[in-house]
Amino acid sequence: MATNRTRLAEVGGFLRQFWLRVSLLSALLAVPSFWHRRIEAGDLASHVYNAWLAQLIEKGQAPGLFLVSRWNNVLFDFTLLHLGKLFGFSVAEKIAVYVCVLIFFWGVFAFLAAVTGRAPWFLGPCIAMLACGYSFNMGFMNYYLSLGLACFGLALFWGPRGREWVYGAVLLPFVLLAHPIGFVWLIGTLAYVKVRARLPGWWKFLPAAATASGILGVYWFTLRNAAKYMVDWDRGPFYFYSGADQLALYGQRYAYLAGSALFFGIICVVVDVYMGKGDGARWKRFELPFELYAVAFCATALLPENLRPSPDGGWIGLLGSRLTTISAIFGLCVLGLLKPRKWHLAGFGVGAIVFFTFLYQDTGWINRLEAKAEQLVSNLPPGTRVIATVWAPPGSRITFVGHAVERACIGHCFSYANYEAASGEFRVRVRKGSPVVTASTDDAEDMASGEYEVDETDLPLKQIYQCDSGDLTKLCIRDLESGETNGRLGYKPSAR
Repeated sequence: MATNRTRLAEVGGFLRQFWLRVSLLSALLAVPSFWHRRIEAGDLASHVYNAWLAQLIEKGQAPGLFLVSRWNNVLFDFTLLHLGKLFGFSVAEKIAVYVCVLIFFWGVFAFLAAVTGRAPWFLGPCIAMLACGYSFNMGFMNYYLSLGLACFGLALFWGPRGREWVYGAVLLPFVLLAHPIGFVWLIGTLAYVKVRARLPGWWKFLPAAATASGILGVYWFTLRNAAKYMVDWDRGPFYFYSGADQLALYGQRYAYLAGSALFFGIICVVVDVYMGKGDGARWKRFELPFELYAVAFCATALLPENLRPSPDGGWIGLLGSRLTTISAIFGLCVLGLLKPRKWHLAGFGVGAIVFFTFLYQDTGWINRLEAKAEQLVSNLPPGTRVIATVWAPPGSRITFVGHAVERACIGHCFSYANYEAASGEFRVRVRKGSPVVTASTDDAEDMASGEYEVDETDLPLKQIYQCDSGDLTKLCIRDLESGETNGRLGYKPSAR
């Protein structure tokens, strides 16, 4: 993983040589998992809540719910469930999340080392920011874990066949168990690279053309069937999704930071091009990373953001937004081929300090909101049904704030609008008529958005809502009545 130590056989020597750096970076990566009482990362709270439900199902204490066997999108949930049985969920989530962060960070590090032939220490701040970027803060934990494992797999498969390929093959089932996107990315990138390596001259651009044509085909098909599959591309101008958007999280100041990071990266490339002009052989190494980045950019620009293949099933949402994590990884491959300079590390380091300062402040805000939710539900009778209409502050891209109430319910109440069970896309499933959660995905969405008309059969049912538009961390709780719309009271954005 360092120069002349890119093969797995040299990992032991690498760790002995750089044990202090590895230990220090790994320790620093633990900070976002422990700087607040709870880890605030969007859908993570829902993962923890549903792991608790899975535990109740196993004990026969969740009427109308059942578990199904799945071969993907479950690795993080399995880990969380079993750790929860051993340590309790408050400790289990910190262990599971920290392990995922380590896998992602060092997986990307290993992949960059395999591509560039040297350890990318000067990109450490960039990898750390990406490890705590949009995909992480949205709580897409299985997807996030699959990308980290896929990076390790690509690092193993990058070189000639040998023991590394055997270890990579062993890793493949775990990538798929985590999430299919990571598995498809690993297999697709590997096939692209190996086929391209065997093609002569200009034929090397054939894989890029074929891949772009395939993406265009998917775009054309989904565009023609947009109404049938409820497809949309609603995520803003495509040119914003360069990979730097992974740093755009809780408000406009993150957008400025993301733009500055992208601009600084471009300056690094331009300066390196100028300093190395005339060295054609050196720049030939950039062809493949640039190609991979361009293909990833094409995918995020053309693939849908949201779609719903079945009207009775759940949404496949925020697809393009999460795929820019892959664009960012390929972008870092390009930067990794630059000649490292002290000002590179200084610039990226300053960006990381600003990013994590912002992140501490904003996750602290959500932590205070969840603390209020815990206070409200602490004295509820066991089995109380609750729905939450809780919104993120205006301008935030991290919209799953309401899931914090679900985690607060653990041991106290049931989140009646829990979308995972109703969607039919996760291990926890619901039968119609369950007193624990609605069986309708449309009703679950309406409940969360404050547009649900309460039915007599839903009662008794309580609502947790933001009752002070000047302080969105202030929550109140009330009993709902039959026939009323659940968002009648409380804060609600005028347009989203």
